[in-house]
Amino acid sequence: MGTVVRVRSLRPAPGVEIPLSEVVIRASRSSGPGGQHANVTASRIEASFAVAESAALDEEQRRRVFARWGPVVRAIAQDARSQARNRELALERLEARLAAALKVRRARHATRPTRGSRERRLSGKRRQSERKQVRRRPDVD
Repeated sequence: MGTVVRVRSLRPAPGVEIPLSEVVIRASRSSGPGGQHANVTASRIEASFAVAESAALDEEQRRRVFARWGPVVRAIAQDARSQARNRELALERLEARLAAALKVRRARHATRPTRGSRERRLSGKRRQSERKQVRRRPDVD
């Protein structure tokens, strides 16, 4: 088995560091792998982060995370037999969720259709019109 790395804080975005003291970690019995071992071991880990109570985020970051995930961001891991490994996985998932919420999307700038795209659209409309004209009943004169 690999070495266990103790995480001291989450770094979901550049310049943002969330201390583990702001993350609540709960252990419970897992429904994951482990057979009989899973019935007696609390290896399922739930990591939760209260957005409004965080001192690590500024107001804009709090608003962004709240809009995406709500008042509490949760991540659960029960993939591994080991509680320590599930703890690492839950913290990684929590960090990924926070990173996704904190990412600032670039503003979209309106663009004009190109000449080629306009010509393709109009020629497609012409083809469709001709196809429908061919399908019509012939005129009775």
